[in-house]
Amino acid sequence: MRFEFKTKKLEDLYEKEKYAHKYPQEVIEAFFDAMSVIHAAKDIRDLYQLKGLHFEKLKADRKDERSIRLNDQWRLTMKLHKDKHGNYLQILDIEDYHI
Repeated sequence: MRFEFKTKKLEDLYEKEKYAHKYPQEVIEAFFDAMSVIHAAKDIRDLYQLKGLHFEKLKADRKDERSIRLNDQWRLTMKLHKDKHGNYLQILDIEDYHI
């Protein structure tokens, strides 16, 4: 599935492993695992089918966003967009959602 990063920081993390020191090692490993799955997915339905990802819509004021759990504390947040080539994900952030 196509994706883009909202920030240069996330893009640099993905492409160069820059800023990896800002997150726990297990979160970084889970981030790369999740990005591999996103890259390999044909469309969003593939992500929903993989129950281990916990790919889900967020609620309340973030209802347009979705997330993948990286571990019990961290998640990768994203938004689904559509253009002339079809759907793609905009990767928003790696968030500690227990703060």
